[in-house]
Amino acid sequence: MLLNFFGKISGTFKALLRQKRQTNKFSLWPGQTMLSLSNSNVENNEMIFSVISRLANTLSSLPLKEYKNYEAQQGDLTELLNNSPNENMSGFELLNQLEVARNETGNGYALIERDERQQPIAVWPIGSSYVLPKINTDDNSLWYFITGLHGNLVVPNTDIIHVKHITGPARILGISPLDVLRNALDFDGAVQKFSMNEMSKTDSFILEYGANVDEEKRQEVIDDFRRFKQENGGVFFNEPGVKVKPIQRDFVPSDNASTDQTTRIRIANAFDIPVSFLNDISSGSYSSNEQLMTQFVQMTLLPIVKQYESEFNRKLLTKADRSNGYYFKFNVNGLLRGDTQARTALYSTGLRSGVFTPNDVRRLEDMPPANDEYADKLWISGDLYTIDTDPEQRKGVNNNGNEKAQTKILANEAGRK
Repeated sequence: MLLNFFGKISGTFKALLRQKRQTNKFSLWPGQTMLSLSNSNVENNEMIFSVISRLANTLSSLPLKEYKNYEAQQGDLTELLNNSPNENMSGFELLNQLEVARNETGNGYALIERDERQQPIAVWPIGSSYVLPKINTDDNSLWYFITGLHGNLVVPNTDIIHVKHITGPARILGISPLDVLRNALDFDGAVQKFSMNEMSKTDSFILEYGANVDEEKRQEVIDDFRRFKQENGGVFFNEPGVKVKPIQRDFVPSDNASTDQTTRIRIANAFDIPVSFLNDISSGSYSSNEQLMTQFVQMTLLPIVKQYESEFNRKLLTKADRSNGYYFKFNVNGLLRGDTQARTALYSTGLRSGVFTPNDVRRLEDMPPANDEYADKLWISGDLYTIDTDPEQRKGVNNNGNEKAQTKILANEAGRK
């Protein structure tokens, strides 16, 4: 009975989506405000903004393709994810919003809309604050409660793309990096506020008298000095025994620099990125940009990419599709291309070893494929042979017309006998 109830609510939600297309009323679509969170650390902290921007823009810029047994496919799902996931945005914007939500709140959600044949026809990002995962205690299945303008909606987990930060068996929701960084961000904010308050204060002074004076005389001196300060100059009588000393409040840049560096390290640790990505030049220990990008791809980007690929493979493809060799894959090789010298060495080795065809190299360099008949064939160097190749079939023996080399080999064999 409970599952039937869930099915009815899910059907109601799909009906609302169809009605949205017909009436074009935005109020019928739950979560319209999406990720607009006021006074968030993303908007108020430039280092948080920088790291989330870098992760979101890098992920959404990666080429995403659907493959079948290593062959790229051009189908409806490829069109859906890359060009038009829904009628309001592009594929770049969909991935960008999901990744921003994942890094800001720990969880990014997108609803999969299906047609009558249960085929995906649209993917809608939903603000994290509108979604709550719950477990059905009858069968231990996972469902997602979506808070809408016209009531709560319930959809099964296979209709929700859910990407998140680390979690555990005792929780479903991902842990927000900003929650982990709360103390560090509060301390950084307190230091900045203190510095601003100190810099905004007016100048203060100490008036010293060599002897005690009465109240009337003291007030005359104070009034005289106040007038002098307000007029920003003029004549001030420094009487014998009177000393005027300003109270020093020097701004110490090194203190702020030390605090900023500590904050950068903590943010980099929470988001698992190299500290140099936050423009911390003091931590640069990489011999080349290629080495830096290799660390970023291997330690930071690959786990994120794998999560997206797993969600797309499980919830956009059927079990039959996966059994037939279909899968989604991001291409991260572009981030590891290195400089011209490194790419030239890679391509040269790959061409001579039968790894790349000439057209493979041209595609990697965004060049049009050549029309030559040999451009799509694999080549190997002439001095390489399989281990079981007959020595007499090797170059310089008898298959290239080199009779002199063949005669020498036969003479050597006769001498050994």
